[in-house]
Amino acid sequence: MSRDREALRGLIYALTAFGLWGGNPLFFHLLNGASAWEIVAHRALWAFPVAGLLVLVSGRMRAALAPLKSFATARILVASAMFISINWGFFVWAVNTGQTVEASLGYYINPLMNVLAGYLVLGERFNRAQIAAIALAAAAVLWLTVSLGVFPWLALLLAASFTIYGLLRKTMPAGALEGLFVETIVLAPAALILLAVLKWGLHAPLKFAGSGYFTAVLVLSGPVTVLPLLFFAAGARRIRLSTLGLMQYIAPTLMFLTAVFIFGDPFDRPHMIAFALIWLALGIYSWDAFARERPSR
Repeated sequence: MSRDREALRGLIYALTAFGLWGGNPLFFHLLNGASAWEIVAHRALWAFPVAGLLVLVSGRMRAALAPLKSFATARILVASAMFISINWGFFVWAVNTGQTVEASLGYYINPLMNVLAGYLVLGERFNRAQIAAIALAAAAVLWLTVSLGVFPWLALLLAASFTIYGLLRKTMPAGALEGLFVETIVLAPAALILLAVLKWGLHAPLKFAGSGYFTAVLVLSGPVTVLPLLFFAAGARRIRLSTLGLMQYIAPTLMFLTAVFIFGDPFDRPHMIAFALIWLALGIYSWDAFARERPSR
């Protein structure tokens, strides 16, 4: 019974994490009018004290700071911080420029790009189902490019930046929260420099401190960034990998539904066909992953 209770808790934690990630467009849409540069700077800046407090309360500060003692690990942390900030920045820009549909497409493509990265970087081998899934995803990208006359660079950039971030974190000896805390140590000074450049160098009209509303929402971007990761880590320890793999599509699905039915982003016939190909590819990929995990249970 205790195992069932733990599995149920894991399911609730994972649902909470993916639900929060899927609701990110609604949150960052509240900051419509602020520049993506200012938003991503505050996201990195306010994630630092939130992550630091959680690490401190959990008694893992020494473990969190340990990776900084190794130059090789510190370099990986700097690189991972750079790629996650690229992902944050372009996601916020996508939401605030009416391109949330393409952002959701990027997070649908991400699992398939992970498979491709495993082949190119880690020496893993494709099976037939994975080849079919990647071919369908490539066909979707080609279809969008030809039918709309625009290469879906934003979706691919979001997928690629998160894939590279995942690969870097895979090689780093740190847990999810500890790793994020050290990344925010790297990003917080860069965020302060960016805000200083925006304010005094470019004389950009910053929203922080100019409005109580914008100030409160920008500060809340810290917990909005950190808490889903915490719930995800707690859920991942308690439920099957196949279950977690299938649940990862909750977030881009919520983003997609928000974009189409709340934001009114364009979703025409070319998008419909491309998404159908991606969903078919993900169905093949998920079924294959589920089938391969069953004998190991």
